[in-house]
Amino acid sequence: MTIRSLVPLPVRRHFRDLSASYSTLRLIAGMWEDQGFTPSGDPNGESGERRGFWREFEDNVDWTDPGHANRVLRVYEALVDAFTPEELASTRKFMNRQGFDVDPEGRIRPNPDTALTVVATMPQSLTALRDPAMILDSFDRINRALPTDPAQAIGPAKELIEATAKTVLEELGMPFEDKTAKLPQLIDKAQRELGLHPQTAGPGPDGSQAVKRILGGLSNVALGLGELRNEGWGTGHAARRTGLRPRHGYLAVGAAHTWCQVILDTLADPSAPWRTQAADATVG
Repeated sequence: MTIRSLVPLPVRRHFRDLSASYSTLRLIAGMWEDQGFTPSGDPNGESGERRGFWREFEDNVDWTDPGHANRVLRVYEALVDAFTPEELASTRKFMNRQGFDVDPEGRIRPNPDTALTVVATMPQSLTALRDPAMILDSFDRINRALPTDPAQAIGPAKELIEATAKTVLEELGMPFEDKTAKLPQLIDKAQRELGLHPQTAGPGPDGSQAVKRILGGLSNVALGLGELRNEGWGTGHAARRTGLRPRHGYLAVGAAHTWCQVILDTLADPSAPWRTQAADATVG
């Protein structure tokens, strides 16, 4: 899975440079260790002992992991505590250009359209996919639309469901017509292959009446979203969007996220019943 760095390189360089002016080695160690990081101990090309020591902690950060990225922001906040009001204002202006907000108290938050915010909305089971490009693109488009035009996010939300269904079928080696397959067919086939269709739910909790009822509702949610999109909502045709409110956009996005989460988590679950059923079919 390819996800770009959640903390841009200029931001990392900015705080690494500042560490040389505002910290001692002891304080640097405390900032990072308080957030669970340890130094790599590896040599690097940074000039200055403090910059080099700061870089050792950076070397042990997974910059594509939202948990790591958020903990790094807490490290930066600890460094910001030492700034004068003028220095804080300068860093706030710089960070705003990079997609982050720094409040008067020095707390750092990513803006809605930053990579860190986008990735935070994604199921962690995306990491199990060989090629999540279609799904990542849909998430990116949804998060760009939501802050300014929630109704326009309905189109990408429908496409998120379609991309998830296609990706799952590709992961499972199941054939489908990429250009002509309709969304209802893709939804039905993906859920059946994963044992998430009410008619195919296997033993255990997935086969209970309660879960079957939920799975039936899950199918209807995905189908309803496709129908909403096909009626013209979220297509960009303003004349056909009269009366659509932001709550409808958030409803559509929430429904798409739920369907995507269940599908991808089931695909990644090593003990999901569909795996046993698939193995039995192979043996048979």
